Amino acid sequence: MLKYEQKDIIVPAPLNPGDRIAIVSPAGPVEPIHVNNAVKVLENEGWQPEVSPHALGRWGNYSGTPEERFNDLRDAILDPEVKAILCSRGGYGVVHIMERLADLDLRNNAKWIIGFSDISAIHALMATNGIASIHASMAAHIAKGAEDVDNDRLFSILRGNINPFAFQSNILDRPGTAEGRLLGGNLAVLADLINTPFDIIHPGTILFIEDVAEPIYKIERILYQMRIAGILPRLAGLIVGKFTEYKADNSYNTMERMICDMVAPYDFPVAFNVPVGHVEHNVPVVESMRVTLKVTTTGYNHLIYWS
Repeated sequence: MLKYEQKDIIVPAPLNPGDRIAIVSPAGPVEPIHVNNAVKVLENEGWQPEVSPHALGRWGNYSGTPEERFNDLRDAILDPEVKAILCSRGGYGVVHIMERLADLDLRNNAKWIIGFSDISAIHALMATNGIASIHASMAAHIAKGAEDVDNDRLFSILRGNINPFAFQSNILDRPGTAEGRLLGGNLAVLADLINTPFDIIHPGTILFIEDVAEPIYKIERILYQMRIAGILPRLAGLIVGKFTEYKADNSYNTMERMICDMVAPYDFPVAFNVPVGHVEHNVPVVESMRVTLKVTTTGYNHLIYWS
C-alpha cells in the first residue's frame, strides 16, 4: 500500500522568476536540438534552465551509463537551488537507477519532476514518497513555445496554478463522480512495478492509463492481472488516455472497446479518449493529488484538483 495519506502529500513550491530548472535524460538519448530549443523557451518564461552533464550523451540505447544517469538526477534532486527537473525524453532505462534514487532524501528535497512515458517510473517513485509530480510532455514539445496550449498549462502549474481540466465526453464513457488520489501513466511501465516498492496501482485510486505500440492482448493481460489481484474492481475511477501505434486483432478493433468490456462488471466512472499519452495534445496532469472526477453525458467531463 502507499504509505503516505493525502494529508501528507508534498506539493512542490511554485517557481519564481530566475529559478533553476535542471534538464536530465534518465533513460534514452535525446536529440540535442530539442533540448536546446526547450532551453530557449524556458529562458523566455523567466527561468534558468541548466542542461545536466550527461543529458545530451549517448551510451548504447541510453543517454549515459546507469552511473552517469543516476548522478545527473541525484545532483538535481539534492541541489536546493534547483526548483524543477525536466526529463528530456522517455525511452527505456529509468528502472536501472530506481533503487538508488529511492535511497535519496526525496521529501526534504521535493521539487517538480516533469515527464511521461518511461518517466512514469519516476512518478511512481515520487508517489511512493508522497510527492506530487507532473505527467507532461518533454523537451521536443516544450520547444514549440508558450503559445502551445499544453505548454501554457504546464507553465501555469509550475507557477502554482493547478486548474481543473475539462475534456470531451465519449460514447464509451460510464458516467459518475469519484474522489480519490490521481495516479497513473504508461501502463506497461506501471505493470512492471507491481509488487515492488514502487507499486502505485491500488484500490481506491483514480487511475489514468496510456500506452504506445503495445498489442491489445498485452494490455488486456495487464488488466486481467489487476482484476485477479482484486485491484481493478476496487478502483475509484478510471481515465483511459490515448493508446497509439497498435493494430486491431481478431477479437477487438480498438483498445478502447477491449477496455470497455474489461470494466463492464464494475460501477466506477470511466472516461475514454482523454488527451493524455503519446500524442501531440498531451495534457499535463498532476499526479498524487486528490481529485474529483466527474464523467457526464453532457458533452464534457471534468477533473478537479483539491487544494
